[in-house]
Amino acid sequence: MAAKEFIVAIELGSSKVTGIAGQKNLDGSIQVLAVVKEESSAFIRKGVVYNIDKTAQCLTSIIKKLETQLKTEIRQVYVGVGGQSIRSVRNIIGKDLPNESIVTQEMVIELMDANRSMTYQDQEILDAAVQEYKVGSQLQIDPVGIQATKLEGNFLNILERKAFYKNLNKCFETAGINVAEMYLAPLALADSVLTEAEKRSGCALVDLGADTTTVSVYSKNILRHLAVIPLGGNNITKDIATLQMEESDAERMKLKYAAAYTDNNDIDNDLKYPIDTERQIESRKFIEIVEGRLEEIIENVWYQIPSEYYDKLLGGIILTGGGSNLKNIGKAFSNHTHVDKIRIAKFVTQTISSTNESIKAHDGMMNTVLGLLAKGDINCAGSAVDPNGDLFSQQKPTSAQSVADMRPARQVGEIPAGVVLTEAEKKAAEAGKKAAEEEKRRLEEEEQRLKREEELREKAEQERIRKENSFWNKAIKGLKNFGKTIIEEE
Repeated sequence: MAAKEFIVAIELGSSKVTGIAGQKNLDGSIQVLAVVKEESSAFIRKGVVYNIDKTAQCLTSIIKKLETQLKTEIRQVYVGVGGQSIRSVRNIIGKDLPNESIVTQEMVIELMDANRSMTYQDQEILDAAVQEYKVGSQLQIDPVGIQATKLEGNFLNILERKAFYKNLNKCFETAGINVAEMYLAPLALADSVLTEAEKRSGCALVDLGADTTTVSVYSKNILRHLAVIPLGGNNITKDIATLQMEESDAERMKLKYAAAYTDNNDIDNDLKYPIDTERQIESRKFIEIVEGRLEEIIENVWYQIPSEYYDKLLGGIILTGGGSNLKNIGKAFSNHTHVDKIRIAKFVTQTISSTNESIKAHDGMMNTVLGLLAKGDINCAGSAVDPNGDLFSQQKPTSAQSVADMRPARQVGEIPAGVVLTEAEKKAAEAGKKAAEEEKRRLEEEEQRLKREEELREKAEQERIRKENSFWNKAIKGLKNFGKTIIEEE
């Protein structure tokens, strides 16, 4: 039977593109209805789309396969945004207030709008995480209602290269797939694997992917830093492949023999690992190659964590992603970072039910796409699909029709944390902003016109009164009255 309500999420990873459909229950749990994966190494590198046409073909294939399993057309999808060029930059916007004004919500939105209007060379602002507001000399999370002479907003702007942002939008447009909402994949992942206590007390989330490693730092429930390192599990595989073997064989050996840390006393100098039926490699040499590259990844992770948070990671370091399955990975991180509290997040915190083996594996590799699925709040289901290939209903609506009907355009202050506006939404927002500015200017001009007319009326009235009170005016009036009196007497 065709499903009538479900959410669809798509994650564009360096090794594979994953599409998932799930149904949300009243108790908050999620039932996964369908999962489809496609290889992506030929057109996505370091989490970034490089070939738009091939990516569009892959997305079309995933949607068709999901529709076949669901027996229902897909009207729109939720999309995760990640990749190599994503980074965070701090920014401060200040505003002087007259005569000990009370801070209003409009003032706060004005600061947020000014921050969103910042321009960075070749970079696009994907999201702006509010750090805190400085009211006078005090830091506040919510400054509304406080009296002050100056208001400052501290923001963490999350950037991506404009070319990559446009490529991502273009491939969905080329595939004819409606985007319900784009969401920052690292933030969706964090919301699904971190506990409130970890976010509050301070922690670093490390997502060890195939081509990239993403580092997110939280403190007091606020995202403090975000960076993507262009190193991942594939780099270990390529290093192993330098021992004159195919990458497929190197990947097999990594999965079978590799460990993030091996005590020197446990290394057997006589032990050799088979490459194929004819060749072998010394275990010590293999261990040195794996640990050498992993040490580089860990050092880059630690370098990305701002120094002021070194002693504030009371929640520790949380590891997730495919790379977190490497044997003794927690021990390796503890040795290099000197952080004792290491947790490996094998699965999301939401209650998920599924018969799919990749989800039941609980190996951390599906955490991001499940986090994106949990963020969905708009029904992605369309009409039932005819097994013969025809739809019972009419053609799919456009993105503007399907999404705008269910969710009105949001202002700057209404954009939830982690949500990335699509190119179409940004254009609509800019057009709306321009129209609002035009209307504001028209109203101001009308107000000025009315003010000028009122001033002219007042000036004319004052001139009339001045003339009436002048000496000659009084003399003329006296003569007129005298003449009128004489005429009346005669």
